[in-house]
Amino acid sequence: MKERNENGLNSVSQIWLIIGILFIAVNLRPALSSIGPLIDIIQHDLGLSETLLGLLTTLPLIAFGVVSTITALFTKHFGIGNTLLGALIVLAIGIIIRSLGGVFELYLGTILLGIAIAFGNVLIPALTKRNFPHKAGLVTSLYTGVMSLGAALAAGLSVPLAVNLNLGWQGALSIWSLLAVVAIILWVPNLKHINRTVPSRSFKVAIKKLSGSKLVWKLALYMGLQSFMFYVVLAWLPAILIDRGYQASYAGWMLSLSQATGIVGAILVPVWAGSRKDQRLVIILLILIEIIALIALLFPSIGFTEFWVGILGLVLGGTFGLALLLIVLRAHDAETAAELSGIVQSIGYFIAATGPFVVGAIFEITQTWNYALLVLVFVAILKLIMGIGVGKDNKV
Repeated sequence: MKERNENGLNSVSQIWLIIGILFIAVNLRPALSSIGPLIDIIQHDLGLSETLLGLLTTLPLIAFGVVSTITALFTKHFGIGNTLLGALIVLAIGIIIRSLGGVFELYLGTILLGIAIAFGNVLIPALTKRNFPHKAGLVTSLYTGVMSLGAALAAGLSVPLAVNLNLGWQGALSIWSLLAVVAIILWVPNLKHINRTVPSRSFKVAIKKLSGSKLVWKLALYMGLQSFMFYVVLAWLPAILIDRGYQASYAGWMLSLSQATGIVGAILVPVWAGSRKDQRLVIILLILIEIIALIALLFPSIGFTEFWVGILGLVLGGTFGLALLLIVLRAHDAETAAELSGIVQSIGYFIAATGPFVVGAIFEITQTWNYALLVLVFVAILKLIMGIGVGKDNKV
């Protein structure tokens, strides 16, 4: 008889579930990271301002904030497996609509794919807590690493797809719908193995109790400030480098480099942090390195742009994986993990949603990126303060 875990999954089913989770995870970033390198092409084609272009990254984050709160309502009626399947279908549709070429379609598709990604963001940590509670660090490192891989590939390939292969920005964006289709096919076999998760307590009562916890708020702020930083870099790093005289293709590959080193951070940091009862030292070291990298980018004369971009990506990938791991570690059970993941990511992404828009507006007013980089240094300091609060071993 094949060995089964506490949720009744044998070893083959566990492996297939991990494969399904990884293919969902690899879809959670390409639709977002493929936009940054194509910003100039889209702006030239559609005549959009920097502020409106910032909305292309901000709108998914707003969707993250709204949908994360109500994800538990969907899992109560449809189960985690079916909810994720529906999210993948909506993701593929959203990517295709966004690629049709018009301004309306661009923003409508962006909203749809933001809604779809939000479900994956919230439910993967809950699946991890439920099915792999004793391997949370390892599983988290795997799927956050794959998320970073997807982001890196999309960031690096966007300009070559659009220019070198003559697909245009529409074709370069639409290609990622194929990845969603593959994930749908691979996820369907998992549906029979994942029982419907019906919350035993009222959604309203759970949210009320969680929102009254200081630890939850600190975790939400840490998540929000981390995501604020990540999505600003995702949206504006190519524009910052282009403004300093670099070619668009180089700027795109620098964004890809930051995402690639983020893979290393996303793989190593959750395993490292998961092996410790207290994560404060991990948080402090990562954020201090992040601040140094930002200051170095603030002064171009320092040079070594590739090194600092790579270091920044490494830290952002690591802190993202750590934020998701903390949701799992601070929850008593899978039900709490799903609820905690929802409220933390909801608050966090509402904070993050202001990032690309605010930074784009700051540049439009000042016509220099130095002020934006100073804002990021300030955000990193706030994140350090919140991180110290959530790094201590405790449960919600």
